Amino acid sequence: MIETQQPILIRAENVRKSFFKSKTEIPVLRGVDLTIRTGEMLAITGASGVGKSTLLHILGTLEEPSGGRVVYGEKSQDLFRMGEKELARFRNRSLGFVFQFHYLLPEFTALENVMMPGLIAGLDRGPAERQAKELLGFVGLSHRLLHRPAELSGGEQQRVAIARAVILRPKLLLADELTGNLDSVNSANVIDLLAKLNQATGVAVLLVTHDQEIATKMHRILVMRDGKFVS
Repeated sequence: MIETQQPILIRAENVRKSFFKSKTEIPVLRGVDLTIRTGEMLAITGASGVGKSTLLHILGTLEEPSGGRVVYGEKSQDLFRMGEKELARFRNRSLGFVFQFHYLLPEFTALENVMMPGLIAGLDRGPAERQAKELLGFVGLSHRLLHRPAELSGGEQQRVAIARAVILRPKLLLADELTGNLDSVNSANVIDLLAKLNQATGVAVLLVTHDQEIATKMHRILVMRDGKFVS
């Protein structure tokens, strides 16, 4: 269990989100409050369509809320008051993302895929390559550096995606149904890998999942229903 004395990393305050179809408002999030602490591993579960992924996208600054705010760090920095460039830099440096579909670039090797965020952020090729090799070793893929995604299994592809997500040492890793396309063995291996990364680097993990067994591996579980948490 994460210590409650740990600093608050990110906080959602009365976050609301609605979409519109024609002129009809469709509320998805109905005033969500959530605090994630440094180093915490948190699972959000619930049926499809209750707002889990929408909340993750807002916390990841990929979507703006319709109301409420998301604040980051001890200085309570309001993320959606940032300018576009500042927000993009924050997203690149402080957050990592892993989705059900790995979104690896098919024309590049595993090593090149993992290096990519570092190169985009301005790292020199040498340091980016060293870090990528180290991470691929950490996830058990030192022997797959030069393989392209089509030459990797589903579990291997997802491990590459995780390595890519953490190359810039983010404070928070956001994972949306990352085991949805994997069998039970590979799912367990991927979740074990997240726990190892959490222990080794202190990265906080927010995991959206339908799998209750996977959720129990986290420090804390929250259940969402009708756009709000019920536990």
